[in-house]
Amino acid sequence: MNTCSGVTRRAIPALILGLPALARAQGGPARPLVVATTAMVAELARGIGGEEFTVEALMGEGVDPHLYRPTRADLVRLLRADLILCNGLRLEGRMGDVLERAAATRPVIAVAETIPPARRRAHPEYPDAPDPHLWMDPLLWAECAAPVAAALSRLRPGFDPAPGLAALGGRLEGIAEYARRAFAPLPPERRLLVTAHDAFGYFGQRFGMELASIQGLSTEAEASLARIESLVALLVERRVPAVFPETSVPDRAVRALIEGAGARGHRVALGGALFSDSLGRPGTYRGTYEGMLDHNITTIARALGGEAPERGLRGRL
Repeated sequence: MNTCSGVTRRAIPALILGLPALARAQGGPARPLVVATTAMVAELARGIGGEEFTVEALMGEGVDPHLYRPTRADLVRLLRADLILCNGLRLEGRMGDVLERAAATRPVIAVAETIPPARRRAHPEYPDAPDPHLWMDPLLWAECAAPVAAALSRLRPGFDPAPGLAALGGRLEGIAEYARRAFAPLPPERRLLVTAHDAFGYFGQRFGMELASIQGLSTEAEASLARIESLVALLVERRVPAVFPETSVPDRAVRALIEGAGARGHRVALGGALFSDSLGRPGTYRGTYEGMLDHNITTIARALGGEAPERGLRGRL
């Protein structure tokens, strides 16, 4: 029988439907509790709701949502939630059953799925599963905020989300403008971003970067030797100066690219690790959505020859 972190699928409905008394017994915050699957989604709710809501994320620093299995503690947290927010589009592939059953007793919103299908990035290797990494485009991610704001308003009558929405939109437009300036000096041949897995497609579409990755949209599939060899050839041909590991993905395959290019006489630097499927440590600037983007933009621009200050847009890196 398939299991989910030691909880059988048959047992999950019993936990969700049979433990509300336990959740109530543990008590809850005075403010409505919003539980998000990822830190990126949680940041949307915090940016809109401010101090009016308690917002928690299940997945922390360095956690890969593609591979994440919910624990019993996660199930109890979901039971206590007044609202559950997830990314959707199969990002949380191993949480599908849990989220579906939780939706029977409380609102569950898949924020990425509020963007119309025509605007979701398709991938030739996954014809039935669009790219779920919408947060990599700050302006597209800002559009996901309105459905979250509506859900928060329903949760707390009298709450006005307009100021939070406006402030969030302004901050995300500011980070997008910073990216445009940082990448503007890059010639076409330098606008190639080579990463561990295909998480930066929306980022590339927004900021005019060509993408090449070792793994596909999900980190579940292993990189093939043929893929490594083709990327090494591309690095040598384009004289790419740097490749980028990711904080939530092992860097073995990225280092193999560097070694392969070196064997062909082309030196490639190991660029700074990018945040892809998680944010930085909670309580730090990189642990915020804007800080994550600032870090990524600054790291990419400086490694490829763009113009960005060492400490980023806000001098906090």
